[in-house]
Amino acid sequence: MAVEAGITDYWFKYTGLNGAIVGMQSFGESAPAEQLYESFGITAERVVREAKALLA
Repeated sequence: MAVEAGITDYWFKYTGLNGAIVGMQSFGESAPAEQLYESFGITAERVVREAKALLA
């Protein structure tokens, strides 16, 4: 599993196709960090949900 506040493209080589990556799939957004994290789903709740799914 990887958590990246930026573009996630390069993390697949570490997580593999069955891993989970929480991060952005686009570039160029501008707003306060808290708003961007919510907008892109980079939240503690999502990280926990993705981690639990990997363990199931």
